[in-house]
Amino acid sequence: MKKISVLMAVTALASVMATSAWSKTLVYCSEGSPEGFDPGIYTAGTTFDASSRTVYSRLVEFKHGKTEIEPGLAASWTVSDDGKEYTFKLRPGVKFQTTDYFTPTRDLNADDVIFSFERQLKADSPWAKYVSGGSYEYAAGMGFPDLVKSITKVDDLTVKFTLNKPEAPFMADLAMDFASIMSKEYADKLAADGKMTQLNQQPLGTGPFTFVAYQPDAVIRYKANETYFKGKEKIDDLVFAITPDASVRAQKLKAGECNVMPYPNAADIKDLKADKSLKVLEEPGLNVSYLAYNALVAPFDKAEVRKALNMAINKQAIVDAVFQGSAQVATNPIPPTMWSYNKDIKDDKYDPDEAKKMLEKAGVKDLSMKIWAMPVSRPYMLNARRAAELMQADLAKIGVKVEIVSYDWAQYLKLSSAKDRDGAAILGWTGDNGDPDNFLDTLLGCDAVGGNNRAQWCNKEFDELTKKAKRTADIGERTKLYEQAQVVFKKEAPWATLDHSTEFVPMSTKVSGYVQDPVGVHRFDGVDIAE
Repeated sequence: MKKISVLMAVTALASVMATSAWSKTLVYCSEGSPEGFDPGIYTAGTTFDASSRTVYSRLVEFKHGKTEIEPGLAASWTVSDDGKEYTFKLRPGVKFQTTDYFTPTRDLNADDVIFSFERQLKADSPWAKYVSGGSYEYAAGMGFPDLVKSITKVDDLTVKFTLNKPEAPFMADLAMDFASIMSKEYADKLAADGKMTQLNQQPLGTGPFTFVAYQPDAVIRYKANETYFKGKEKIDDLVFAITPDASVRAQKLKAGECNVMPYPNAADIKDLKADKSLKVLEEPGLNVSYLAYNALVAPFDKAEVRKALNMAINKQAIVDAVFQGSAQVATNPIPPTMWSYNKDIKDDKYDPDEAKKMLEKAGVKDLSMKIWAMPVSRPYMLNARRAAELMQADLAKIGVKVEIVSYDWAQYLKLSSAKDRDGAAILGWTGDNGDPDNFLDTLLGCDAVGGNNRAQWCNKEFDELTKKAKRTADIGERTKLYEQAQVVFKKEAPWATLDHSTEFVPMSTKVSGYVQDPVGVHRFDGVDIAE
């Protein structure tokens, strides 16, 4: 079966490359397969690259390379004095994509906006659980069902969001991937035909590229959206050549089989930089990698046990081995480049002898545990298996026996969210909107337990601080609250914070217009390639 799969992948890619003879094609060697094509259901950057940033658009968008917002499908908006009402004026004449599987009969209107959000907010929506095992994890984890009181159609091109309370990051949240706008007309047709799951398999939006076909674990094909409201893209065809192995991605890039690749191995960066046919973009990542304990399962329900394990892990050795100088040890759950980072917090010291004493004092003996290692490279963790092996050796020194486990990426993300998950999971995060809330509340808030909060840690003091910060417009006051929240986090240690990495994007010198994104997605709108 494996030989057949490889042959199919090679054949598919060869067909794609042949297309470039008569059209301008850009090939992106992506690191993995998307979980699906509905960005509301998932949280992985791999999925967002393949769905929300290609096929879809949002009411507001992040400017290229920044976390500032600009108009998207909404041409303008107003906010009430009390910060609870947001009224958006939609662009007239925005077309949904025409595909082999659906031809729209009308332009974008307020109904599409309402559908795109209400399906994620209302438990009684027929779309609430249309994908088996899927849920609107992002919307739930950020508290949107409780935050949004109503979404009202004022007229075809005007929609009003009414909130139950002020929410400082709300506008930035609307530029995030889960807030992508879908076609209600398309969804209604699928529902009528009994084919609702097709929404997650054959996407249709208003974005820069139109979905063409997906061969699982091999190739995703897109074409430029001829009716894109910002104008047709410079490239005619966009191809995702799915290539999980970072070394193979680098080989393909050097051989000209792909034009852009993400997440190179640290050991390959020097060689890629030396290749005159390539260029390597780099910038400090707005990210963190961590080992999430399960605070609902003994003995990880005790802060002193989590602290002891943290003190047994040599994080600098992990950074040196996995990143070879292209990352720094993480102290806090947000990166030092983000506002409100608490620089006064001291990291847990590496002290195996003291860690062993702490475990004994906590009454923990002969501990056996699992460490989950991600199967894919991410910017914040290039080689989770290697990191897990180093932690396994470190913990063995204090008498803790570690078994390393892994699953395919989609299963890993799903299973690691379970409240009864055994062991500790290596995961990480790249900020979605440049706001500390997107790390602290999204990943560690009580609302996110069973979802993005992989530590299953609900601390009332921490949660009250982050929730208060969300309701506060004053940046100075928000900073103080987030600084206090980081103190609570460090004391309670739901994670072992591992690293903040530098992000690299190698590409052919023929590629122009590509901009590194601080929120970690890979965008190809505005990109060109020389023939």
